Amino acid sequence: MTDMLDKSDSPERSDAAREHEEAQSVGGGGEEAASPPLRVNRTRKGIHAKATPSPQADLSDPSLYFNRELSHLQFNIRVLEQALDPSHPLLDRLMFLLIFSSNLDEFFEIRVAGLKHQLALAHDETGADGMPPARVLEEISRIAHEQVERQYHILNDMLVPALAEQNIRFRRRSQWTPAQAAWVADYFEEEIAPVISPIGLDPSHPFPRLVNKSLNFIVELEGTDAFGREGGMAILPAPRSLPRLIRLPEALCESGFTDYVFLSSMIHAHAHEVFPGMEMEGCYQFRLTRNADLSVDPEEVSDLASALRGELLARRYGSGVRLEVADNCPDSLIEFLLTQFELDERDLYRVNGPVNLTRMMAVLDDVQRPDLRYRPFTPGLPKPVRGEVNLFSAIAQSDVLLHHPFQSFTPVEELLRQSARDPDVMAIKQTLYRTGADSAIVSALVEAARGGKEVTVVIELRARFDEADNLALASRLQEAGAIVVYGVMAYKTHAKLMHIVRRERGELRHYAHLGTGNYHAKTAKLYTDYSLMTANETICEDVHRVFQQLSGMGKTRQIDRLLHAPFTLHDTLVAMIDREARLAERGKKARLVIKCNAITEPKLIRALYRASQAGVRCDLIIRGMCCLRPGVPGISENIQVRSIIGRFLEHTRVYYFLNDGAHEVWCSSADAMERNMFHRVETCFPLLEKKVAQQVRKDLDTYLLDNCQSWVLDSEGQYHLQQSGDAEPISAQETLLYAYAAQA
Repeated sequence: MTDMLDKSDSPERSDAAREHEEAQSVGGGGEEAASPPLRVNRTRKGIHAKATPSPQADLSDPSLYFNRELSHLQFNIRVLEQALDPSHPLLDRLMFLLIFSSNLDEFFEIRVAGLKHQLALAHDETGADGMPPARVLEEISRIAHEQVERQYHILNDMLVPALAEQNIRFRRRSQWTPAQAAWVADYFEEEIAPVISPIGLDPSHPFPRLVNKSLNFIVELEGTDAFGREGGMAILPAPRSLPRLIRLPEALCESGFTDYVFLSSMIHAHAHEVFPGMEMEGCYQFRLTRNADLSVDPEEVSDLASALRGELLARRYGSGVRLEVADNCPDSLIEFLLTQFELDERDLYRVNGPVNLTRMMAVLDDVQRPDLRYRPFTPGLPKPVRGEVNLFSAIAQSDVLLHHPFQSFTPVEELLRQSARDPDVMAIKQTLYRTGADSAIVSALVEAARGGKEVTVVIELRARFDEADNLALASRLQEAGAIVVYGVMAYKTHAKLMHIVRRERGELRHYAHLGTGNYHAKTAKLYTDYSLMTANETICEDVHRVFQQLSGMGKTRQIDRLLHAPFTLHDTLVAMIDREARLAERGKKARLVIKCNAITEPKLIRALYRASQAGVRCDLIIRGMCCLRPGVPGISENIQVRSIIGRFLEHTRVYYFLNDGAHEVWCSSADAMERNMFHRVETCFPLLEKKVAQQVRKDLDTYLLDNCQSWVLDSEGQYHLQQSGDAEPISAQETLLYAYAAQA
């Protein structure tokens, strides 16, 4: 049985034959029973062995590219779709809906804010798609309004009733029993009233500066206060120190029920008490989203850490980009708020429910209902690193590849722990982009530094929304005696690298870890990523040179096997894609698969168009943004783009090239985006050992057979969920989960 990733797309092979062969194997080389042809593969009809390129085709034509921001928004919509999927457990469907909220918050804070900033500066720059910022903002507003309305419909009319059937209820004020109302009144008096600060609006009390994404109320008042001031309007900020969702005592709930009330409902019910003697005509919740991007000019900064500390304070009060208000708020008050925040109707979102849905995430941890969550699993471990083994001995014998979360992240942490305590380890170097506040990785580095080892840590302070945590980590490591550097000012250090120097039999031996994801134990349970632990001399020497380049100064160092952004990664990827095209033109075996989070870089996309025109079959597994337009006759009809959305966040970055049967498999920290290729320090590493490369190829096969959670992109920019029909349903994540967990 041949390997799916070893197929020649020669002209004499029909589409039907190719589909039949693809349906035979999930990994190639195994003895699995043949599966019937899958509907997911039947969508390939119309893909020809060799396209006939238009002689006048202009691969830079804007019509060949999707807009990056709109593609990003489409990904968030695919996340929201999971809330409707009955194959997900109920509480996890709620989780997907709340993730949509969180993603949309960041989308407005960064992407929409950036577009607005362009317009404010009259920078009408366009991407490869040619769509001007004003038009993009119009489309974003149209789509986002539709999806937010849909989100609240899903919450109010589907998920909340379904949760109530499972005895989990969110109680509106009208649903409180007398005993519950009395408890809420006591809670307000004891917990809320002492920390709430109403702000009356008058000439001596101008409109306050409200914190980004904070919950607030605008209140209409009638009457005269103690100072003789006539009633008008007031702002009531919700205390940020209090939870947004409060669980009612069990004694106040019906038997077997778990009841929650929103902080916003409590404040609304008792807001009149904050304005004694005044008549409250109305009280309406709202939330302002601000520009949260940080701006640090490398030419004007002498101390990056100090500059970022100042910027973090400013982030909370950036310019407004979106206003969410209760849908029953009067137009007059809405117009007043829009004026205060310098926004227009396009930036207004009227919502039927809490304006801060993300804070409902607390329910997922609070409710102990395993029957309503994904079934827990124990990650597997490759045989060489099972049990209490000396990891240096294991890695010295052969490379070890881990596929998280299907396989445990523990060996990566254990490698550092053993390094910290091993008297033969001389030095440890590590990059940190995102890591947990109580990270075992950081604790091991601290232990190593305190133990007298040479510890150097490259911390990227500008990891968006993790800047404060990274500043704290830097201080902790420096206090322990580690050397902490912040990389290169104009380039984010996004590479995931570890380098260990150990004295063995009188000589220095090098070990390295390279990954596609961050050194973060929590996300390693939620994100799919690859980890390679190796003692390969050339790879380890390359890693050593990258670290020296990051911490020191000098001309570009020669890197033998790694691809290294911003220097060699982009051009080499383009060259490898073009190599597949040349092979196909000569009738040789040619094929490529790219799996990453986003593909937006125009030169890479044009290279893929050239490969498609030459007859190379190109499978792209792109979780999020995709600016490439597949299925265009004569241009991209040999390209298929799919997005896998499921229990785990797909995060692996893999670049596979058939190369006339020579098979090259590369894993990387980099997506196919401009920022990764040209404005970040990234690495892309080859899988040199055959068994390790075959493992990744088999994983890719599994993703390409998915007909449960795979969304295929058409030439019009729409994603279509692939369904198994009469064929055997195959979920890539479930298949990998059980295959790897069997190793546990």
